[in-house]
Formats: sequence, C-alpha cells, structure tokens
Amino acid sequence: MDTKVTLSFDKDVIDRAKSFAEENNISLSRLTEYLYTQITSKNYKSLENLPVSDWVDFVAKGRIEYRRTPNRKDLKDEFFSSKK
Repeated sequence: MDTKVTLSFDKDVIDRAKSFAEENNISLSRLTEYLYTQITSKNYKSLENLPVSDWVDFVAKGRIEYRRTPNRKDLKDEFFSSKK
C-alpha cells in the first residue's frame, strides 16, 4: 500500500533529481522510495555510512548539509524567551 508524504527540498536539488529519475526511467517517487529502502535496509550508525551517499552526491551539488527544522516546542520556547 502506498502512503503519501510531503517533503520540502531545495528546488535545484529536486530539479536535478527529477532529471536523474527521468534519465533512468523511474519516477521521482520510486527513486525516493528506493533511497529510503536502502537507508532502512540495515542498521547504520551515522549518515556518512549510508550506501546511498554516492547517489546523494551525484544528485546534489556541493557539500551535503543536514538541517533540522525546529519543532513547535523549540519555536514556542524561542518566542517566549525573546519576550523576556
């Protein structure tokens, strides 16, 4: 059963990923699913150990940066601490 997921990526990365997927006759959704399958198929201890790092390097341009989006509690705490 397929499940819908909403993700946010840099537009340039998505454009390159779409081109890569098209050149390989696969949808962007299936390419993403493949990458997640590779990531979750084994117990990796860090992002650098993932076997898909070469794919990510190929699709992405420049150094890969993993950013964490602040959750609601972090944003709320930041807001209230700025009011003090």
